Amino acid sequence: MSQAYPGALTRERVDAVIAASGFTSWVGTELVDMEPGRVEIAVNLRRELTQHHGFGHGAVVGYMADTVCAWAAASVVGDVVTSEYKINLLAPAIGQRLTAVGSVVKAGKSQVVTRADVFAEKDGVKKIVATALATIAVVKAAS
Repeated sequence: MSQAYPGALTRERVDAVIAASGFTSWVGTELVDMEPGRVEIAVNLRRELTQHHGFGHGAVVGYMADTVCAWAAASVVGDVVTSEYKINLLAPAIGQRLTAVGSVVKAGKSQVVTRADVFAEKDGVKKIVATALATIAVVKAAS
């Protein structure tokens, strides 16, 4: 995606979004890379983000996929909310860090279809642990 909407999410606005979202900041979300239609984030896996086997919790993996999908959409069309997503958990999220890459598949006037892949990094090696598709709704300003 080469062109972004005038109200599109920018790197500067991502910092404000992270600060404004208690959950996003508590998780420790870091913006790794961003361009119109594509976003990459990372989270260091600490004990509070794991399940009883020590893997990254599925809810955190889902959060990562949802977040990069929404932010990728917002980088093209402006203010958005997730209307649905489907995630396939492919492998346990074992490692020190999770990363997720989201991209826009198709942007329309009222919704954006996106996809995401989530990876676990262990000792410098990345392994895909989930893939997702999401429909992101464009938020219209009240008239």
